[in-house]
Amino acid sequence: MTAMDLKCRICGGAAGERHVACEMMYGSREAFGYFECAECGTLQIEAVPGDLARYYPSGYYSLDGTLPKQPSLKRRLAAAWAYSRDGGLAGWLCHALKPNPEMRLLGELGIAKDDAILDVGCGRGARVARLRQFGFARAEGIDPHLDQDIEMHGRKIARRARLEDVRGLYRLVMFHHSFEHLPDPHAALEAARALLAPDGRILIRVPTCSSQAWTDYGTDWVQLDPPRHLFLFSRDGFRRLAAAHGLKIDRIDDDSDAFQFWGSEQYRRGIAMNDPRAHSRKTPLFDAAQIAAWDAEAKKLNEAGRGDQFAAVLSRA
Repeated sequence: MTAMDLKCRICGGAAGERHVACEMMYGSREAFGYFECAECGTLQIEAVPGDLARYYPSGYYSLDGTLPKQPSLKRRLAAAWAYSRDGGLAGWLCHALKPNPEMRLLGELGIAKDDAILDVGCGRGARVARLRQFGFARAEGIDPHLDQDIEMHGRKIARRARLEDVRGLYRLVMFHHSFEHLPDPHAALEAARALLAPDGRILIRVPTCSSQAWTDYGTDWVQLDPPRHLFLFSRDGFRRLAAAHGLKIDRIDDDSDAFQFWGSEQYRRGIAMNDPRAHSRKTPLFDAAQIAAWDAEAKKLNEAGRGDQFAAVLSRA
């Protein structure tokens, strides 16, 4: 495929710079072509694989593991204070020690505990389970890669489904690092918009190529994650996408962390994420001081709007 044949699937612009990136989560090193849009800057895969499911094996991190245990009293106090400033001094202290930005955001958006919430691409439903534990009784999730429905305390919390299969209205439709995996962002955003209650919101958390990490690491950037990440949105491209569907961005917050550094440094050394030599608490490639320095750098980049991921809240324009 030549550059002349490539068009941006977000804004329709011509292809700009092209790149070849290798699969590094599992270390297959299979190569995939990506290109940057010359107009909106969005980075995207040249050709979506026809067999995407094979890149999500049963051990894939979001499809693996167990549901979270009941939160401790400290976590419940921290969540209550973050959500509605309940819990007095004890709640404030617990939140100071263990902040819960997700609960704080739900409170700031006015999402009530009896509101319908849909988590799209929920994996095994860990986030939905946690929301249920914190009192959001109508939280539910969908994921096309689930092999069976997920239950907690005898109640279904997640099911195998695609966005177009969902019916009903939701106060909040969430995509927590699932939107970049979808082959048709326009269709997905239109489907999400159709599910919104009159005062509903869409929350999308995605990696962004409008970041220092992409500038510095290029195809070693850990959040490129070929071929699972089909779109690495630029900030301009994301705004254009929202506007094309009659949506406005109410807020956008960078929320990157040290992973952008240690994951990319690891890939730069040729170490896959599931390699026994990969960075972990048991086998640290980088010492605590280095991780702390990267956390501090991530905070500065977030404040400057140069983090490698953001959370955007959208509503009808």
